[in-house]
Amino acid sequence: AWGSGLAGQDESGLHKKERDGRAPAGVFAIGKVFGYDAKLPAGGDYPYHQVAEGDIWSDDPRSPNYNRHIVIDPENPPDNYSHEKMRSGDFAYHWLVEIRHNSDPPIPGAGSAIFFHIRRGVNRATTGCTTMAEPQLVKMISWMRASRHPCYVLLPADEYEKKWRAWDLPSPEKTSLQ
Repeated sequence: AWGSGLAGQDESGLHKKERDGRAPAGVFAIGKVFGYDAKLPAGGDYPYHQVAEGDIWSDDPRSPNYNRHIVIDPENPPDNYSHEKMRSGDFAYHWLVEIRHNSDPPIPGAGSAIFFHIRRGVNRATTGCTTMAEPQLVKMISWMRASRHPCYVLLPADEYEKKWRAWDLPSPEKTSLQ
C-alpha cells in the first residue's frame, strides 16, 4: 500500500490505511529516535527522546494529535483514547525510529505509528513497521546524522526498478536488489 511521505503518495493503487496491517511503500524522512535508555547508543548524533510511562503515540483518527508523539498523565489517561504506549516494557520498543509516514500534516485514518524497531523473531510480521535485529538497529541509529537528512525507501523490487531514476534514488546496482 502506498504511503504518504517524500514520494509515493501520488501513486495510483492501494494506499495505506489505519490498522490495515500493511507497511507503507514510498520514500520517507526519518523522524526522531525514541528509546528506553538515557541517551543514544555510542556514536549517536540524532534528535532523541527518552520515553517514560506517559509517552504515547496517538493512533486515534478522532484526535487532533493523531499520528503524533504526546505525553499524557499515566495516572489519568484520557477516556476512550486510542494510542500506543511507547514504554510498554516490550523489548521490541527499546529503540524506536520514527518513519515519517502520514506526518505533514497527518490525514486521519491514513496510518499511524510507523517505526523501525527491534524484531521480535524471524518470520514475525508487524502491522506496518520495519524491524531488524537489535545490533543492526543500534548500528543504524549510531550511523544516522540529522544534518544528512536520512530517508527510508521501502518499495517492492519491481517498483524500485521503475522509479529509481525519476525519484533520484541510488541505482539498483548500489542496493541489495541485485
